[in-house]
Amino acid sequence: MAVRGVVQGVGFRPFVFSLAAELGLAGTVTNTGEGVLAEIEGRTEALESFCRRVAGDAPPLARVDAVEHVPLPPTGATGFAITPSRGDGQRRSLVPPDTATCADCLGELADPHDRRYRHPFISCTNCGPRHTIVTGLPYDRANTTMADFPMCPDCAREYTDPADRRFHAQPVCCHACGPELSLVVPGDRTTRREDALDGARRMLRGGAILAVKGIGGYHLACDARNVPSLARLRRRKRRGSKPFALMARDLAELAGLVQVGPVEEELLTGAARPIVLLRRVGPKVSAPGSVAALEAVAPRSPDLGVMLPYTPLHHLLLAPPGPGLLVMTSANLSGEPIVTDDQDAFDRLAPLVDGWLTHDRTIHVPCEDSVVRVVDGEHLPVRRSRGHVPLPLPLPVPVRPVLAVGGDLKNTFALARDGYAWLSGHIGDMDDLATLEAFDRGTAHLEAVTGVQPEVLAVDRHPNYRSARHARRSFGDAGVRPVQHHHAHIASVMAEHGLDGSRPVIGVAFDGTGYGEDGAVWGGEVLLADYDGFRRLGHLAYVPLPGGDAAVVRPYRMALAHLWAAGIPWSADLAPVRACPRDELAVLETQLDRSLNCVPTSSMGRLFDAVSALAGVCQLAEYEAQAAIELEAAALAHGPAEGYAFGLRRDGGVLLGEPEPVLAAVVADLALGASGGLVAARFHAAVAELVRAQCRAAREEQGTDTVALTGGVFANALLSSACAHGLRADGFTVLRHRRVPPNDGGLALGQLMVAARAGGPGAG
Repeated sequence: MAVRGVVQGVGFRPFVFSLAAELGLAGTVTNTGEGVLAEIEGRTEALESFCRRVAGDAPPLARVDAVEHVPLPPTGATGFAITPSRGDGQRRSLVPPDTATCADCLGELADPHDRRYRHPFISCTNCGPRHTIVTGLPYDRANTTMADFPMCPDCAREYTDPADRRFHAQPVCCHACGPELSLVVPGDRTTRREDALDGARRMLRGGAILAVKGIGGYHLACDARNVPSLARLRRRKRRGSKPFALMARDLAELAGLVQVGPVEEELLTGAARPIVLLRRVGPKVSAPGSVAALEAVAPRSPDLGVMLPYTPLHHLLLAPPGPGLLVMTSANLSGEPIVTDDQDAFDRLAPLVDGWLTHDRTIHVPCEDSVVRVVDGEHLPVRRSRGHVPLPLPLPVPVRPVLAVGGDLKNTFALARDGYAWLSGHIGDMDDLATLEAFDRGTAHLEAVTGVQPEVLAVDRHPNYRSARHARRSFGDAGVRPVQHHHAHIASVMAEHGLDGSRPVIGVAFDGTGYGEDGAVWGGEVLLADYDGFRRLGHLAYVPLPGGDAAVVRPYRMALAHLWAAGIPWSADLAPVRACPRDELAVLETQLDRSLNCVPTSSMGRLFDAVSALAGVCQLAEYEAQAAIELEAAALAHGPAEGYAFGLRRDGGVLLGEPEPVLAAVVADLALGASGGLVAARFHAAVAELVRAQCRAAREEQGTDTVALTGGVFANALLSSACAHGLRADGFTVLRHRRVPPNDGGLALGQLMVAARAGGPGAG
């Protein structure tokens, strides 16, 4: 019997052993490069029961995708044994992700009479690191970073006892034989084990910033209620006003701070333990003294990103008398990969921290925290990484072996073959050497554990994307398939919803930047698309993008460009006019009049920036999508309002959404003293109505009633919900992301579906 799926590192062989013993069957079970192989013999009825239960009663972390039976002649074997793993066969790894500490281990962690009391690396068959410690297949201790820690006699006895919860649990260890905790403080002696933990908690209570080594990388930690510490961390990390992630001791710590519904609670307490974006509550019900700290954690954001402890070290660090709420943000400078190597941590993080709480177990595979939010009771991934990677996604149609390299922002790559795609964890923005090196290490590791040898390289059509240029240098031009950016976004939604591509969908792809087939910057697109190609049905009317990236980081420039395109004067009382330095204003006017360095754009993301600046919400963006995030916060604070109205006109069969009437109405509202919140609320309603109008027109023309909402703009929960509700009221089937992010973190899945379908024609 061959069993494929997530069946290594989850206690599957011990489960088979126990099931065979219960049914009185003889034989063996072993790991192979493809899964688990069992040879069993015994009474017919017992064999039939075994075959039924091997999938249905599998361990909680297992996922059985296929069970194949082949009759063999009986050998007269007696007893049942777990035999050494086999490395032969084609590798099709379904290595499990890292999993939060289970309740049984937490009970032992808190039990003074247990030999693993307060052991920072406690784990068992049902929890602990997997993906980040695997160095090769099959998944055995020798092929993990735990190979550096020989088991003591007690751990070895548990490891070989079929009745024990740690039977063949590869990360098994204890105080006597496991990794060792240490606290390194400049100018002080290094402390170890319990002293290191106590010292770290004292430092955090005293306002220090620590680098804390986790299972997928280092975090920077400080007391989330200590405003001076928060300011110091923000300054040292050059974070600008980008929100920090928080780790709370338990759900009780969040009372009065954020709204936690049943779906959010399930996410917070589940095995994956992502960062969950939670709506902040009003200041009047916040805990005393918390308002200033929360504003320092997430300035002007409608959400707080919160996670609960997912390693035993986290539980120990947050236990009383330590702070119950910590900032826990990736240990890197903004845009760089997360730090995983110890020496690298000491070198690169020295300017950022007051000490290092570290250990001597190697992190083989970097893995950032996943981020998710809940929209209309459904999961919306913002970053798919720890807790999910490297679980493969099933594909609706088979594909040739392919490497899809994603985009330049929020880079995630993917390998795929036949009916599965393996997506990497979050790599980062491809704008420095460290990120490119992390990309190379990640692709090499994923190829090694999946056995996928790419025949096709799927890349974005943008001629200057670093991800594409870098991959071409390594792969060559043979087999390269460029895929249009927004086509890939739409294909990713289709793939995760299991669509085989036999019928096209209306794809609404709203984001900041995507290279268009006409050389313009697209980003407000309505496409009729399947995997084989697309046709542009509609988009936002073009406006000039003055200075490229300069307009992205200075939303007031985008507002002035939109006003110029709409023929609306730059009145001195408008917020973006006041925000723009006088000399820059003159240069910008000349630039727009003469069309100098002004590529046309249909970007919805840039329109959000423009309205945010006009409303006086955000003039300078210190992190990606800041202007849009703060505009959403203003709209939420105000509440629902009657929407503005976009213009609609046909241009060569393409339906253009014209922002001029919206901008004119915004300026008129502001002249009457309207608040930024009212403008924000009316604008969100206008965009939702524009989506409905364009989709209705597309349905009348094409007869298609399925709409896919995608692109980074649809990470906006207010807009996503309004569009989905309106479209469903109009009789559409609405597809939204639930397994990969709507932003560029989900791009690779769509790229591979377009470029590498078995027998398909290639890129659209």
